Amino acid sequence: MNQKQNQTPDASRTPETPETLDVLIAGGGAAGLAAAVTLARSRRSVAVVDGGQPRNAPAEGVHALLGREGISPAELLAAGRREVTGYGGVVLDGEIAAVRRLEGGEGEDGGGDAGFEATLNDGRVLTARQLLIATGLIDELPPIPGLAEHWGRSVIHCPYCHGWEVRDRSILVLGTSANSVHQALLFSQLSADVRFLADTAHGPGLDAEQARQLAARGVEVITGEAAAVESENGGAPNGEARLAGVRLAGGELLPAEVIVVAPRMLARTEAFEGLGVQTEENPMGRFIPVDASGWTGVPGVWAAGNVADLSAQVGAAAAAGTLAAARLNAELVMERL
Repeated sequence: MNQKQNQTPDASRTPETPETLDVLIAGGGAAGLAAAVTLARSRRSVAVVDGGQPRNAPAEGVHALLGREGISPAELLAAGRREVTGYGGVVLDGEIAAVRRLEGGEGEDGGGDAGFEATLNDGRVLTARQLLIATGLIDELPPIPGLAEHWGRSVIHCPYCHGWEVRDRSILVLGTSANSVHQALLFSQLSADVRFLADTAHGPGLDAEQARQLAARGVEVITGEAAAVESENGGAPNGEARLAGVRLAGGELLPAEVIVVAPRMLARTEAFEGLGVQTEENPMGRFIPVDASGWTGVPGVWAAGNVADLSAQVGAAAAAGTLAAARLNAELVMERL
């Protein structure tokens, strides 16, 4: 292979959407873009439809992503879009409002040639032989006033996404979920100043074994009702409000530099439920169950990233997208035999 053939295609090109795509990808996060690059490199016609609402938008950087440690979420997605279009894929801004299966589109595993028709929220219509759902999830926070305003900065949930950045700071874990004790135990590895609020209004409470575990890690337990998350008047140097702590219903303020909370994670699946795509629940939230390759069990429909794995970080989501794309491409090849 000569040098010219080995170069990445020109990312400045703006390919047109073909009449019928090989694959339509719903969602332009790490999973969707990684899948699109894999498919485009296999010379598949592929379009990504993205609503521009990445889950990690409030975060300053992406972490535990080999070779791109600390890159901003916006920069990473911009680079991914360039890679997709550079290989001939299409990225469209918008959201899929509804999808229906076209007649004759039920293959045994892959979905057949007829495939799917997707209507976007602006009225555009796309057809594709196969569909990959990579729409991610929504974090549903406990209804505590002031909590959402600090989300993704001084209110966090994942020790692997944000833990190093909050090391040795005063951390208050809100006991609002079945996963809250596990969070407290993990964050106690990062700071000696971790406290746990057993929230009597929003949480399940503690059993004896959980209380023992927290004590063994030196985590102080406080019992009370979280009434509000408060900010300091002065604010942070970047103009954002600085976290002061949690005000209890009895009036006491629990000071904290960082609040840890377990959101309920809800996969974005509404547009695809008419296809027979099923969802399941676990203690973390709602997701689409898939097999090891990302197949949903519905002919022609695949899922990858946080929509199928609520705990996946960016690297794992991208890997899942790549794996699903490889299996999906193989299915399309087999359709022609």
